This record gives sequence, C-alpha cells and structure tokens, in this order.
Amino acid sequence: MKYSKLLIPTLREAPSDADNVSAQLMQRAGLIRKVASGIYEWLPLGLRALRRVERIVREEMDAAGGQEVWLPVVQPKQLWEETGRWGVYGKELLRIKDRKDAEFCFAPTAEEVITDLARREIRSWRQLPAMFYQFGLKFRDEIRPRFGVMRAREFLMKDAYSFHADEADAAAYYGVMVQAYKSVFRRCGLKFKPVEAQSGAIGGSFSHEFMVLAETGEETIVSCSKCDYAANIERAEVKDQYLAPDPALFKPLTEFDTQDKTSCADVAALVGRPLTDFFKTQLYMLDGKTPILALMRGDHELHEAKLAAAVGSPALYRAGEAQYEQALGCKVGYAGPHGHPGVAVYCDFATRAILNGVNGANKDGKHVDNFNLARDLPDHKGFFDLRAATAADPCPRCGAATEFYKGIEVGHTFKLGVKYSKAMKAEYLDKAQKPQTMVMGCYGIGVSRVVAAAIEQGHDKDGIIWPAEIAPFACAVVVLDEFDDARVRPAVDRLMAELSRVGVEALEDDRDGKPGVKFKDIDLIGVPHRLVVSRKTLDAGEVEYKRRAAPASERWKLDEAAARVRALLTQAS
Repeated sequence: MKYSKLLIPTLREAPSDADNVSAQLMQRAGLIRKVASGIYEWLPLGLRALRRVERIVREEMDAAGGQEVWLPVVQPKQLWEETGRWGVYGKELLRIKDRKDAEFCFAPTAEEVITDLARREIRSWRQLPAMFYQFGLKFRDEIRPRFGVMRAREFLMKDAYSFHADEADAAAYYGVMVQAYKSVFRRCGLKFKPVEAQSGAIGGSFSHEFMVLAETGEETIVSCSKCDYAANIERAEVKDQYLAPDPALFKPLTEFDTQDKTSCADVAALVGRPLTDFFKTQLYMLDGKTPILALMRGDHELHEAKLAAAVGSPALYRAGEAQYEQALGCKVGYAGPHGHPGVAVYCDFATRAILNGVNGANKDGKHVDNFNLARDLPDHKGFFDLRAATAADPCPRCGAATEFYKGIEVGHTFKLGVKYSKAMKAEYLDKAQKPQTMVMGCYGIGVSRVVAAAIEQGHDKDGIIWPAEIAPFACAVVVLDEFDDARVRPAVDRLMAELSRVGVEALEDDRDGKPGVKFKDIDLIGVPHRLVVSRKTLDAGEVEYKRRAAPASERWKLDEAAARVRALLTQAS
C-alpha cells in the first residue's frame, strides 16, 4: 500500500477540544475526525486498526463456541417494556418514533432483542448451551461525551450472550469466556487486569471488568499485593472491622449553633474535632419519590453503586435542594439521620464505631453533639459496605495490603442469571418435557475503546506506539533518493513484494518529501517496524531498520530484511 494513495491527514497540533492522549493522537495521526459531540468518522488507518481488533475478538469468540449474528440497532419499545427497562433507563437511551408514531430506541445494548430471539428459536434442552455474538454500533446519549472515542456516544461493540439449562452450566461457561477475554487482550498486546465489578444497569449476580492499565485511565483498580483479588473502586469490598462503643461512655445529646457552617470539614474546624467524630447524612431519592438516607463517617466518601446494591435498586439519584428541604425539614447541610419517621437510613460499617459523634440537628444553623447510633437511632436499616476503599483498607480476601492502579475498561462479563429470560418468558423444554427458564450470561467488549486504550498505554512524545498485532500496518518502507538513483525503485518493489510474500502488511512511504518529515509521520502513526531504502543503504546492499520505540537504528542486509521483520512479528505474537 502506497502512502501517497491513502488518506492519512496528519496534523502537527491536536484540536483544542481533544481532552486525553488517545483523542489527541488519533486525530493528529489521521485515524479519526470529529463530526459532532461524541460522534466520529473513522478514516482508513483508524479503520484498519479497528478491524484488526475485531478479527482477534471474532477468532476468540468462535473458539469459545460462539455463533455470529447481526442484531438490529433500532429496537421496539415493547421489548424494553417487558423487562421494565424502558422506564428505568435514563436519558442515555435515544428514543425515536417512526412515521406511524411507533416508539423505538437506538440500542445501547442488546439483552432484550437477543432474549426475544432465543425464546422464539430455542425450544429444547438439546439446543443448549448456545452462545450468540455480534459486532454492532451502539448509541448512548452521554451527558458529557469526552476522551474521544473512549467515551463517545456512538461506538463499536462486540456483545455476546449465552443461554444455559441451569446455573451450573452458566457458571462453567462464564469461566470459559473469562479465559477467552484474557486471550483477546493478550493477543492485542495490552497490559490488563480482570477485576470484580458492579453489574450496573445490565444487572446480574456477578461481573468482571477487564481493565487496560494506564496512568491516564479514568477508573481506579484496587488490587491485593499478595493474592489474586482485584476489583474496581465501585466493587472493592471494605470489611466490617468496627466495634460498637460501650454505652456506658455515651454522653447526653446536646445542641449547638454552627454559625452558618454546613460541611463536616467546616464544622470540624469550628469545634476542633476530627472528621472521624462526624456523621455525614446524604439524601437520595428512590424511583424519584421515596427518600433514602445514607449515613457515612465524616472522612469517608459514599459510593453510590454500593448504596444502590444495599437498597436493591439502581433507580437512585442524589436529592436536589428542594427535595432535601421537603423531606428533612431543613436547609442542606443541617440534617441528621434521626427524627424522620418512615425514611430508611442505611449506615456504613464505619459509623458503628463512632462514639459521641456530631451531626446535623434537623434545624437550620444547628448541629448536635454526642450522637450515638445505638441510643439515638436504633431503628436504622442496618450496617452496609457503602464507601470507597482506601489504601488503608486491607485485602478483603487475605488481609494483605492493597495497591491502587488506574485503568481503562475495555470489556465486561456478567452472570445474568434469569433477570431477562424470566421477565421475557424465555423457556425451553427439559428432558421430561417440562418448561424451564433459560439461564443467561452476557459478555461485552468495546472494540473502538480497545483501539484508544492501546494508544493510552502505548505512546511517547513522537506519537503512537502500536502493539504489532493491531497496528494499521506492521512495517513501513520509507523511500529516499528515488529520483536521484535508478536503483532505488526496483529495490523497493522487490522488498515490498517479499514482505507481502511472507505475510507482512507494509506501508510504502513513496512521497516526495524530506526524510525528517517522513520519519516524523511514520512515528506519529505508530508503525512498529521501519525500513529505509536509500542511495546510501544500497551502496552497501542494506536497508536501515528501526523499531518504533527503539532509541537507534541498525543496518540489515537488504535480501534478509523481509524475513527478519516476519521473525520479529512472529516472536511478538
């Protein structure tokens, strides 16, 4: 492939709104162009990388026994109403109407439509287990698209769904898919870690995220320094290691003026007490109408996914100021957990140990001192793991110290159970010809996100450093002195033919330009291996070779170059 015939519109500077490394480099290297907020065109080089990731994923899904299908991206409202998600999914769901005013959505995921397919086409236990997968566009109307294709509104995803006769078979196949995912990301040349995760809007009893390790990642991973435990910050367990204080030490409850101070930090500074002596009361609304209180220690941060798990519903959102005042009878910052009959209070484990604590008095401008849960709020819902883990928290499995990493989610596997199949009556006939509900698994990979994550993990000041298996081209042949030396063109043609013969896809930089400009572009687009053919190299019967990330080049014999590149690629795969 000749550089002069390809659309590779490189840029010296990234667009001003490119807000992370991959967004900057993908646009500078001519892989993508922005069309609208969160919507991108994939240009030839970008599409080549995307298709290479897709090929690896397809091969591993086939090896795991998957059958590829093509599901619609426009899905009818009725299917989503069967599972109850039409009313639960927020504004991320793009809802549309056709000319007959029938309602549809542009799919952000495919649980309903695949379950509908299974219930219509799978009748007998003899057809199980079955796994179906697809590559398809998804659309999620993110409130603030960012990070280029990393968190775009439109993206390419591989989603797979498995159907089983029972939980045991579903659990066994879940293990097969976890191994398949590990193989996918190893073959993509990524450093990654599978971590326990929250199931979120997809649902199910258990899930793993596959995180590409990168300092620029937006996710936090908690990993044990000794055992194999790892979880994202939402899922990372904090054990109940707190003892209730002795009631003999309880002091009388007193009220005091806080001089318009509302935050725990400000009140702590006012009274000269540590944040560990404070109760922090936070109000959430369940299903938009039922108030829920979360009670935290003053120095800890609530993790909303954990609160949702404790409550048993994802339909939670932080209350607004008006809702706060209506439900709790005071302005924001002055509420305590007591004195609200009928309002459920969920307490974090750490609040159990607070002795004679401080919290709001449910009166504007007032707080109370010497608050003790056992005496002053005996009817709360119980103690739960509600907070984000910290470096001080030991591993919940073995008790060893934990380490924190940054990562980028590129895949997610779920044990769905019967959440969708029961709601949609996806049943099969067992050996006794009795109807049974299918058990499901769900497995997603953000294909376009993998491309961006590889760049976040592999780059330097000069541009992209691709893993060889997903690079748009494995090798670049840079042509110099073509118009000054008649030997150059025949030598390049022979080299390109030999590279093709041994299975190396190469980009021939045949442009009429200065060597420095050519080298900068080849580094920017990240071609893993570079060969230079020039008058000087041909005088010695050689080519100049340089690995993309290597500090210096070396000389190879011209007639050995193609085989040596092939050997390097084989060694890396």
